[in-house]
Amino acid sequence: MKFSCPKCKSKIEIQKTFNKKMHVSCEKCGIEDLLEFSKNVDEVFLEFLSRFDKGLVTERGLSEGLKDEGIVRGENEIKEMIGNNKPDKITEEILYSKKDYVSQYKVLSNPEPKMGCKVEDLGLDESITAHLKELKIEQFYKFQEEAIGEITFGENVVIEAPTASGKTEAFLIPVIQRIKKDANDGNVFAIFVYPTKALSRDQYPKIQKFAEKIGVKVKVFDGDTKLDERREIIDNPPQILITNFDVLHYHMWHQTKFSSLLSSTRILVTDEAHVYSGIFGTNVHYIIKRLKRICTNKLQFVAASATLDDAKEFCQKLFGEEMQKIRGSGKKGQTDFAMLFPSLRTQRALMVELTKKLTQKNHKTMVFNNSHLNSELLAIQAKKQKVNIKVHRAGLMANYRASVERQFKEDSLQAISCTPTLELGIDVGNVDCVISSTIPVNRLIQRIGRAARKGQRGYAFLALGNDPISQYYKNHPDDYFEDIEKTYIDPKNPFVEEFQVLAMACDRPISKHELKEHQEIIEHHISNENLKEFNNRIIPNFDKINSMLSEYSIRGIGNSVDIFLDGKKAGDRVLPIALEELHKDAIYFLAGIRYKVKEFDYPKNNYAKLERIPRDYPYYTKSLTEEWPTIETVYERRKANGIEIAFCKLHIEKKVYGYVNIELGQEITQGEKVELDTPLEYDFVTKGIVFHAPRPLKIIDESEDEEYAEASGYHATEHVVIEGSNMITGGVSQDLGGISLGTSGLIFIYDGAIGGSGASKALYDRFEKALERSMFIVKECPCKNESGCPRCTFSYRCGNNNEYLHKHSALEILERINDGEETELIDPTEGDRPLV
Repeated sequence: MKFSCPKCKSKIEIQKTFNKKMHVSCEKCGIEDLLEFSKNVDEVFLEFLSRFDKGLVTERGLSEGLKDEGIVRGENEIKEMIGNNKPDKITEEILYSKKDYVSQYKVLSNPEPKMGCKVEDLGLDESITAHLKELKIEQFYKFQEEAIGEITFGENVVIEAPTASGKTEAFLIPVIQRIKKDANDGNVFAIFVYPTKALSRDQYPKIQKFAEKIGVKVKVFDGDTKLDERREIIDNPPQILITNFDVLHYHMWHQTKFSSLLSSTRILVTDEAHVYSGIFGTNVHYIIKRLKRICTNKLQFVAASATLDDAKEFCQKLFGEEMQKIRGSGKKGQTDFAMLFPSLRTQRALMVELTKKLTQKNHKTMVFNNSHLNSELLAIQAKKQKVNIKVHRAGLMANYRASVERQFKEDSLQAISCTPTLELGIDVGNVDCVISSTIPVNRLIQRIGRAARKGQRGYAFLALGNDPISQYYKNHPDDYFEDIEKTYIDPKNPFVEEFQVLAMACDRPISKHELKEHQEIIEHHISNENLKEFNNRIIPNFDKINSMLSEYSIRGIGNSVDIFLDGKKAGDRVLPIALEELHKDAIYFLAGIRYKVKEFDYPKNNYAKLERIPRDYPYYTKSLTEEWPTIETVYERRKANGIEIAFCKLHIEKKVYGYVNIELGQEITQGEKVELDTPLEYDFVTKGIVFHAPRPLKIIDESEDEEYAEASGYHATEHVVIEGSNMITGGVSQDLGGISLGTSGLIFIYDGAIGGSGASKALYDRFEKALERSMFIVKECPCKNESGCPRCTFSYRCGNNNEYLHKHSALEILERINDGEETELIDPTEGDRPLV
């Protein structure tokens, strides 16, 4: 124990507050004090002892001071927030802990779902009605009644409803009704597509049990289907086939026996449609277009989605068809919801403590993080607190993830530290509590939908973080409930279009009169001899394009780097992010354990080999990068307030030249720099926006180093616009990169995915709102640093170690923009230093 309480000899805690003060407290006897910041905690403790000796430190003397500083809420404010609600003991303890600022507390309750007609009144096949009666289902929900009617009638429908609300029955019953009425034996009538094999396998027993009672055959065909099962499906096709888009893509372009079964399909049901955002969704848009080409009947489309702001518009773009939306409400239930801002500790410390408190009371808990790194770090720190927790994220082997799901479902695991992979409807059994880092409200509600056993209240905690958007929501919690996620795809991504047109020609030769909208790409492929003309049709040159298509991933363009541990493949990471996370000597997190990269083979063989490190190794790493943008084509330009902004095609040259060591458990965003012997280089084409920021003339005049103040102001502005607009664009900041070019005032924000994902277009369309919010974030942050802090100008993705940042300069730039100052775009100048 480093410091002991002068009153009761218990452990004293010394924490840096969000506004750069030092909070000293004893949890046992309750004495506390607030002192000026010092890097030397020994000095802080000595000053605290001196003040204690003078009688200036008391048990209850600081609450008002903390309240005035905006560090905690006063008890009366919390009581007012609680109102007539009756939170239980755990929730009360958390709300009154005085460790965090309670931004919001409310009880979230769903109204009783609207009821529809009696089962026998819908004119369903007698076998369906009889089976529903056996299941003790006497009446449909209203949204189920509407969906069954429209789908049976042949309409394209989007069913938008929360988790566990009866969506599956809403599309399964009408599909079975259509099969009973219209299907021929020996043909696939409907394809049910899920985003992952795990979800397909999870849903299969439920669908099979219902369908086979009525005499309808259901089978799963995916990468895990055994050879004898595959033969059986091909010889005796089921009426309902469960699969994923990866399987459809592979078998169509290979023209396998399985792909010939697909031509009879009449209905395509796409569950969890909101997942198909970004690059993956853009590829799925083309796979659906290809499926339409090989089907002999006009396809009917049914999508099921979690609550989205724009579900209908998004699905119309995804399927290329007019759709109608049917909305359902969730199960009746109550959940205690609290939005907490960790003003006296880090976001991770808050999330770990919440996990510990709830699991100690035997509440099964899912902890959602927004990145691989955060899910791993949280699990490491929670295990140190004796929490029974494991990691679940993409990039871990499927059998490991399945074992984590099984252990949680069987109650041998109390908590899962996961990324959004577990947001989907995989059944992990009862969940009592959901703890989440900052995400759009509709996704939080999707996560919360899992909480609460039957008849019990659920718990949901939104742990705000050390970032600009959290700082904003601390002060404007009501805005959180307005910032609904936007999904986005970019059907005009040239790289996706290029690959998918080749795949179309492999699926079935392209006749001269079709696909006029892709004529330019087709001609490009003919001139490069990827496609050739034969008998008035365009056919693939298989010898040339086979390897191109085989290496192509529909979930993220570009090659990936395989990760090996002890000679076995343990995961993978796509380029270019792999360069940042797997360079030589990088610390890489895998299933809650840290490893060091001992060998990185790039660009020749694309693999990384890991080695074990001691458990007490004090660091993790973050890469240092340089980037240079070139504008290739301007697609659109407009004025946002007074500044000119363009949406364009960009060529990005990226270089990873080093890394920094960051101390584990310290949430600092700067670290000790190390340069790589040989920088790693990668260049790619993407889409993005560029705008010309106005000059911060007042700050320049006052500054001793004018060039630094100006360049650092633009760099800080780039950070705040990306991080601060995150919820306006629906949480896309993790898909964006940014560059500010020296003192030119040019700021580039681009899609991190090769070819573009649509993320920067979402920002382009809502740019005015993003600029206004960015200004408030910088203005309202109480930090006194010239460079700002993690809650205003710092970014955990900064490739410059969060250096060259000037908060006051950025504030002047953003105020000038919001006041309507006019600028025009200029060309980049050779010699401008890019800050990323």
